[in-house]
Amino acid sequence: MKIVVLDGYTENPGDISWAPLEALGKVTVYDRTSYVDDPVIAERLGDAEIAVINKTPISKATIDACPDLKAVAVLATGYNVVDYEYAKEKGIPVLNVPVYGTDNVSQFAVSLLLEVCSHIGHHNDSVHAGEWASNVDWCYWHFPMIEVSGKTAGIIGLGKIGVNTAKILRAMNVNVIAYDAFQSEAGKAVAEYVELDELLAKSDFVFLHCPLFPSTQGIINKDNIAKMKDGAILINNSRGPLVVEQDLADALNSGKLAAAAVDVVSTEPIKADNVLLTAKNCIITPHISWATKEARERIMQTTADNIKAFMDGAPVNVVNK
Repeated sequence: MKIVVLDGYTENPGDISWAPLEALGKVTVYDRTSYVDDPVIAERLGDAEIAVINKTPISKATIDACPDLKAVAVLATGYNVVDYEYAKEKGIPVLNVPVYGTDNVSQFAVSLLLEVCSHIGHHNDSVHAGEWASNVDWCYWHFPMIEVSGKTAGIIGLGKIGVNTAKILRAMNVNVIAYDAFQSEAGKAVAEYVELDELLAKSDFVFLHCPLFPSTQGIINKDNIAKMKDGAILINNSRGPLVVEQDLADALNSGKLAAAAVDVVSTEPIKADNVLLTAKNCIITPHISWATKEARERIMQTTADNIKAFMDGAPVNVVNK
């Protein structure tokens, strides 16, 4: 089986092994391939039977140009970069990794909140720049320090990651409420389900842990921001397009929201003119919630398992059945 990995660097910059894939056939790995539809994608795939991708798109044109292609394996949960409906028409299953980083993403979400509340990175930089050594007082702080205990967090999207985030928050004495179109017993055990408007009105911290669907795209917009508490904090390490970025920037600059911390933006890599780059009190990290070595090793193994199951005639984790 000929396998081509089109954009392997973010999955494996050199600290883990491609051996699980190499055990399945001849593997060619490209660190990077265009993130826009480009003829070079089809050129690199050539007569490959399995395309392995992260964010490199697999379009109708690419599928038509690669008649030997039999399956697309995505090194991630999201698969919107693949024309999966057309792939289905051509009998090409698209395989994803549905669960690999629940703990990591929850850890990062709460870390973003704590960074907003305590500004650890900023004050570390300040100390290393010499400010503490030259300060007349025995301590100082540049931003208000916020205690999370006793506050209310609202989680939009109470799936596995949302439930895990709720558990961490509850251990910190944070009251947790949640909005999700589909309620679960696991969710009821860690949070009180409420309607979206109630969540927005009551929450000191709003976490986005929902998938990107037409119903959730732009869910954080000027109308919903207006329903939020003055001085609330937004955390988003789910999907960038859940947020109307200009509306969020306006809310931060006006002081309606105290702060935001995001690991995702509407277009990635971030564009130099993204309005959040110049918004007040906005922490931005480069989509790394998922990227621990442990999580990437799980992605690698699950992708190999997906390909092996497909080769055995019993494909699993097929998103375009």
